[in-house]
Amino acid sequence: MSNTNNIRFDNSNRQFYTEVKKRVDFYFRDNKITKNGNYNMYLKSIFMFSAYFVPYFLLVFNVFDSKLIWLLLAVLMGFSMAGIGLCVMHDANHGSYSKNAKINRILGYVTLNILGGHSLNWRIQHNVIHHTYTNVHDIDEDIAPPGFMRFEPHTERKFIHKFQFLYAWFFYGLMTIMWSTTKDFKQVIRYNKQGHLKTANTNFATELFLVIMSKIIYHGYVLLPYFLIKELTFLNWLSGFVVMHFIAGLLLAMIFQPAHVVVETEFPLPNNEGSIENHWAEHQMRTTMNFGTKDPFFSWLVGGLNHQVEHHLFPTICHVHYPKISKIVADVAKEFNVPYLNQKSFVGALWSHEKMLWKLGRV
Repeated sequence: MSNTNNIRFDNSNRQFYTEVKKRVDFYFRDNKITKNGNYNMYLKSIFMFSAYFVPYFLLVFNVFDSKLIWLLLAVLMGFSMAGIGLCVMHDANHGSYSKNAKINRILGYVTLNILGGHSLNWRIQHNVIHHTYTNVHDIDEDIAPPGFMRFEPHTERKFIHKFQFLYAWFFYGLMTIMWSTTKDFKQVIRYNKQGHLKTANTNFATELFLVIMSKIIYHGYVLLPYFLIKELTFLNWLSGFVVMHFIAGLLLAMIFQPAHVVVETEFPLPNNEGSIENHWAEHQMRTTMNFGTKDPFFSWLVGGLNHQVEHHLFPTICHVHYPKISKIVADVAKEFNVPYLNQKSFVGALWSHEKMLWKLGRV
């Protein structure tokens, strides 16, 4: 990955961002509401945590002595893992869940670590790198998958990429399994070399220790049913573990991939001096797409992350407010002739991602 210190945006024309920020600020001020979470957010959090831990404890105490029900509980936990990640963890680690920074930090750490990840690594990859350098070649790690995948047009194309539109969906399902095993160790080493740990006021030894401890705690509690239920074989447990993670990983990819890796978005390159053509806010508008925003239940279910445009412009605003401020963003974008990318349906967004996978395998 390239050094982000060498990349900068052309922020000379900031009129669009100044105006959209002003109007969004007016919306919260005039309506006398907080930009953070509200009772809807808190009720959703209770629901998502309950949907994850109720099946877990039903399994731990073997309430239903049935292999089929064990598997169904794992399926439910997989859906709930994705729900916690999308609806609670994401906001907490962006600092938008609560006005209290300590609550955000604690909740962000706990929610990600109980799902098998590591909070600081996620914040560096997502908040610092992805949200700043969205879709920028050799910097944005979200578009830098293993070599058998190609997510942007500036990487080398290989013969195997012709088939990625078929096999990508299988590997998406392995995403959270990688989080819970090897990814965090690789990231903490890489981020230490790149200076991100120092910037975050921590050090390699501390973060490596936290990664190791979090993995021990995570795998300890997910292995607990295997040790408590005599009838549960290791193969039964492993099947449930893989199914749970596969569902969570696939669902997360289905929400995040159509926001950036689609035929509608751009993949700008910096010039020889390391400058990217547009202001940061306009860059976000050109590299990010909304989808299915007219469906309030879908928006509720995916933590408002079908409103990715609003999220990328205002990542510290809680997702429960995105539907309301989306019209403001769309209106200002139209006034300043800035793209506002929006697929009407979730299915349409997934199809656009599929077409992009096909295209990147051939062009």
